[in-house]
Parts: sequence; C-alpha cells; structure tokens
Amino acid sequence: MKKHYLYNVFMCIVSASFLVSCAQQSSVTSDEDNIVYSVESPAIKIEFNKQLYSRVSATVHGNQTKLDEFQPSEYVVTHGGKRITEFTFTDKKTSNINNELGQGTQVEINGISAEGLTKKTIVSTYQRYPTMAFFEVSYTNTGADNIKIIKWVNNHYALIPGNSTSNSQPAYWSYQGASYEDRRDWVTPITQGYSQQNYMGMNASDYGGGTAIVDLWRKDIGLAVGHVETSPKLVSLPLNYPQDQTAATIQIELEKNTELQTGESLKTVQTFVNVHHKDYYATLKNYRNVMADKGLKMADIPDSAYDPIWCAWGYDRNFDVDEVLGTLEKAKEMGLEWAVLDDGWQTAEGDWYLDRKKFPNGDKDMKAFVSKIHQAGLKSKLWWAPLAVDPGTDLLHDHSDMLLLDENGAVQDVTWWNSFYLCPAYEGTIEYSKALVRKMIGEWGYEGLKIDGQHLNGVAPCYNPAHNHAYPEESVEKLAEFWEEMIKTAQEINPEAVVEICPCGTSYAFHNLPFMNQTVSSDPLSSWQIRHKGKTLKGLMGESSPYFGDHVELSDNANDFASSVGIGGIVGTKFTMPSSTGTAAEFALDAEKEKVWAKWIDIYKNKMLPKGIYLGELYDIGFDLPETHAIQKDNRMYYAFYAKDWNGEVELRGLQKGKYQIKDYVNNVELGTAVGPVAKLDVNFTGYLLLELVPIMGK
Repeated sequence: MKKHYLYNVFMCIVSASFLVSCAQQSSVTSDEDNIVYSVESPAIKIEFNKQLYSRVSATVHGNQTKLDEFQPSEYVVTHGGKRITEFTFTDKKTSNINNELGQGTQVEINGISAEGLTKKTIVSTYQRYPTMAFFEVSYTNTGADNIKIIKWVNNHYALIPGNSTSNSQPAYWSYQGASYEDRRDWVTPITQGYSQQNYMGMNASDYGGGTAIVDLWRKDIGLAVGHVETSPKLVSLPLNYPQDQTAATIQIELEKNTELQTGESLKTVQTFVNVHHKDYYATLKNYRNVMADKGLKMADIPDSAYDPIWCAWGYDRNFDVDEVLGTLEKAKEMGLEWAVLDDGWQTAEGDWYLDRKKFPNGDKDMKAFVSKIHQAGLKSKLWWAPLAVDPGTDLLHDHSDMLLLDENGAVQDVTWWNSFYLCPAYEGTIEYSKALVRKMIGEWGYEGLKIDGQHLNGVAPCYNPAHNHAYPEESVEKLAEFWEEMIKTAQEINPEAVVEICPCGTSYAFHNLPFMNQTVSSDPLSSWQIRHKGKTLKGLMGESSPYFGDHVELSDNANDFASSVGIGGIVGTKFTMPSSTGTAAEFALDAEKEKVWAKWIDIYKNKMLPKGIYLGELYDIGFDLPETHAIQKDNRMYYAFYAKDWNGEVELRGLQKGKYQIKDYVNNVELGTAVGPVAKLDVNFTGYLLLELVPIMGK
C-alpha cells in the first residue's frame, strides 16, 4: 500500500507540474525546448523528449540530417490493443563503459507512464562503431493493477523521402532479412502501399529464420534496426509505407503474452539502430563485426572452398552411377575441381541408407565411387538433407522421440520432401546426425558436404515432452549449435572439409553462418538474386568469403556466368553429357556450350576474384546506375557493371592515386586509361561489362 500511495503522490506532482508548466508557456512548445537528453556519437544522434519519444539524426560528410520527427520509439502494447507510448521523464545517468565492443558511453533514461509502468532505456554507443547505438529496454509495473502486455516495440523510426528522389526511381530501397515461401528478393525497392512483417519465425511450414535486420535507405542516407543477441529470437521487423503516409517506417518487435504483477519486470532483447550512406552493406559489415566481438566469428576457409564446381544434379535424383562417372573426365577437362553427388543416393530422408539399385554392394560401392572421383582429379562432395525424416522410415518408427512437435503434439511438415522435422536441440538428433557425418566424411571419404533444404534455416518451437526443453523456443535458439556440431565433426576427420549449407531460397540465418565455410545463392530465381545475395553474404560473412553463385543453369538465360564472376562468386554447372536423354537432356553440353563454359571457368580461375576484397560500400546497389560492384585484388581493381542496355558514363571509384590501364577482361579488349582516385569512362554494353584496372608503374 505504501508503494501505491507514493506512486499516486508522484503522479499527482508530475501532473500538477506539467499543468503549471503548460500554463506558463505558450500553447506551442518547440521540439528543442522539449528535449531532455541527446545520445551522440560522430555519426548518429538520438534525442529524447519529455515523453521519452525520440528522433534520429545522421551525420554524413560533415552534414547532420534529421531522419524523422519525434515519435514513440520504444513502447508496449497491452491486452486489447492499447499502446503505452508516453513515459514522463524522471531521471537519467551517464557512465563510461568498456566491454567486448570496446570503450564507449552508456546512458540510462527513466520515465513512468500514467498506468504505473516504469520504463528504463539504456543506450550504449562505442568508439569502434560510430554509426550505431545499442538499446536495452525494460518495463517494471509500479502500479496497483496487473498489466497484460502482448507486444513490445523497440526502435520505431520513420525515414522521410529524400528531396532528390526522381520519378524514375523509387523513394527507397531496402534489405529485409526474413524468409518466405515464394523465395522473394532480399533487396527490393519500396514505394507507397508496401508492407512486409519480416517475422523471424516460421512464415510457412518449412520456411523461416533469417537475419534479424531491416535496412531502409534513400539516395543520400539510410537507417537500419535489428537485434544483436547471440542466439535467434522470434522477433519481427516490419517495414511499412502506407498509401496515406508521407514516410516509411521500420521497427523491431516481439509478440508474447506477459502479465506483469506489481513489482515484476519485462526486458526486451538488445537491439540496435545504425545510420549509413549508400546502401545496406555498411550495416551488414558493422553487424558482422559486432557479432564477432560477441563471439560469433566466421569459420576458417580452406582454399578448396573457392574451387569451381560440377554437380550431378543435372541427372536428377534418378541418376545412373555410370552416367555420373562418365561425366567426370569432361568436368576436369573444362577446369572444374569439385564433383558433387546430389539427391538420390539414399533410400529416404531420415534413414540415409544407400540405394541398393545404385550401390548394390553398399558401403563398398560408395567408397569405390568416391575413389573414382579422386582418380579423375576431382574433389568429392555429397548432398545431405538432415533434420528431415520421411513417413515409413525406420528412423521414424524406431526414434519418434526425435520429432519436433507443436503444442498440440502434431508434427511439423517439411513440404518439399513430404517429410517431418527432427528437433535440432535434442541430443538424440544431434548424435544420430554426427554419426552420419562420420560415415560420409570418415568412411566413404568425401571431402565436403552439400547440406540442402529450406527447412535448415529455422525451426518452430518444440513441445516434444521427451526432450525436456527448458522452454519451447530452445529448438529455435539452438539450431546454430546443431550446425556447430556438424562442422566440428567433419573437421575433426578432415580439417579441410568444406561444409556448404544451401537453405533453398531462404534468407540466410546469420547465427548459422559461423558453422559453414561456403554459402550459395541457393536456388536463385534470377541473376539479380545471384548478385544481391552475393553482396549480402559478403557483408554478413566477410569480404573474401566463398560464395557459390549456384549452377549457371539457374541464372538468366541459363548462361550468365558474368553475374557470379563479376561479384566475386564461385562458378559452377550441372551440365550433362551430349548423349543424355530424358530430363537430363535439358542440360546437355554441346560443342558451342562447352567452348563458352570452358572460357568462363578459365576466366574465373585466372582472376579468382572471391579471394579479393569485395568493396561493398563504394556503390549503392539500388540507386547507382548502372548496377556496380567493385573488388580489389592485389594492386588491381575490378569492376562489374550490369544493365539491360547502357550507353553512357560509368564511375570508377576506390582507385588509388595514379594511372591505370583499363581492360575488358572477358573480351580481352583495352579501353584506355584512367587516373585515380575517381575516374569516369564512357561505355556501351548490353547485360554486363567486366573491367580490370592495372596500375601503370611510375605514372
């Protein structure tokens, strides 16, 4: 009772003071008069007013720009849909900090709502990350009544359209890290009427997970929010640009029913806001470095992860073993260095017994098959789809305890293979899967794994009572630990093992990335997807990370090697032999195709651009025309331009001072010289133009 009485007295004093203040002022109070605190670093400024609303400003090239007006940025929604957004400022305190992110400053800002909900907002900035601010928000019920909270929201901001937006370009571009069944673009223009929820859980039965970042940018400036927890969280990051609104908004939120009794608290996850110039790449790079500081560092990369790839998937799952073996010599002759045995070697997802129609002598035949790949001078990789079990399998019959179950005890479907999910956080699933890795790498002799399936990116909460989970979301949060066990097991046998995870069109879940050493464009629907997924994964995984552009047959016109080569992607193909029949005939290698394929594979191996430094911050993938990518390797610069048709000027950024010789390295044509640090060149091309700039010594 004493606490309630003091709270009521406090609110009366606050209300009375506010009324007196209003009576003494004019009817309109300026935003500046209302500011109680500003969090500032060299590039970002966040101002809080007396209601603990905030607004963000960014400094680019010495000029500070307000990105939005004051609005509720951190708040909760109660049962019935009421938003508690106003928290009367009470006090603040500032301190210096030094932790895994380095030296910085931390401010704690407190306020209280009319309902008796006390809000504590801790904002941290760091010298190492001048464009970012990190938020930890908590709410404590200091009122007399219970408060039922159904959702919290952090970092709700608007980004008003820029003044320079032309009718020929959208108001904004965006990167959104969620996964959807239609395998939509990760990078997309934003116009009025657009809305996407970006839920990090399951957006379809077997499509979920992703990278918890939404980035919205206009031509001159950009704004991103996300979370920096070291395990996945079931948050959403909605991006909305309604027809009746003048600005697009982004935020991060979590829906979960919580009833706070008096004295109880609710804490959000740690979130961030980042400001930047040009596109989203700077956000991803910052995020990757922050997560590395927190312990999520990318895996070491063996040289073989960069080698070009031939995959037997052109023969489909009904392949003939002799047909596959008969293609190896041609693959080697064309300069390819990996041979991948794809889906179809097994009897079923889950059992992973060898198909005796293809391997009648079982393990003996598989070992002999791998030996023949090696005799052909190629490295071997095997397809595998863990965490799935088919109906009717021995595994399902004998180990139904491995199943991931929902709150009603029902299985979770993996629709592509008509399978069911296994729980990645269950010890039985982990040990069974590790045993399979030991067989594939240790006994059969494969040097790599092609781990495949959209269901690998994220899973639903698990309610299987046999697993004794501390909470259902353990399955979600421990998926990355499952992948960690798989790569550790593979590399205990072969330290150079290549582990590729292909989540089939889904937006890669960042927390899984440290536990693979090769990514892939993952069944791209267009060459545009190959390129922007490449830029995304270079940002998330590293400027020299091995990104496979997937089979060239999945690119535009089924022959666009330029989209992989130009951005620093690994090339590959699933060609079949000229004598192929049935579905395999679609990918048959004729004389003309062989000539073109061999030329591009040779260009790839000669330049080896994935080992260069992808310079993702030089060009805006949305607003800069033509679309441009740049790579620095040794003392040379490489540029890749893409457009349906282009006749005009292009800009060569990122050069050192001095003179360069310009060459179209695909057609081996000299195009003149350029002088750094920025040069311009008139060009005319259709589809693509790939340039190499070599310093002219002594100039």
